[in-house]
Amino acid sequence: MKTFLPKIDVDARKWHVIDADGAVLGRLAVQVANILRGRNKPIFTPHIDAGDFVVVINAEKVILTGKKETAKEFMSYSGWKGGEKRRTVAQVRAAHPERLIMHAVKGMIPKNRLGDRILTKLKVYKGSKHEHQAQQPAVVAVVK
Repeated sequence: MKTFLPKIDVDARKWHVIDADGAVLGRLAVQVANILRGRNKPIFTPHIDAGDFVVVINAEKVILTGKKETAKEFMSYSGWKGGEKRRTVAQVRAAHPERLIMHAVKGMIPKNRLGDRILTKLKVYKGSKHEHQAQQPAVVAVVK
């Protein structure tokens, strides 16, 4: 028996908008990653990009449970001696709150070229304004 490969219509991809206000970061990231990969569709195939676009608004209002707000650190390294930087969640939230959600979702998708392509369909915004009204995104309720 041959493997069934679904026909993916790129033009028929839907747009979803998710409000991160009061949502727990990990639960929100799982929901976003599943929509991006297409795991909520009956035609899901692991090696095919069948997912939809996701717009996340109010990124600065996402919640972290426990002591993660002060204890969790993000580390980056420039490649130079002494080029290691560590930032707490509070510092990242103050400068670029979109990166909290981007980082969480990036860890939940495949680490290959397919994952890079999937990540381009994620749009994260600080505040409730976004520039994708023309796509008529459907509102998705977040599991809290």
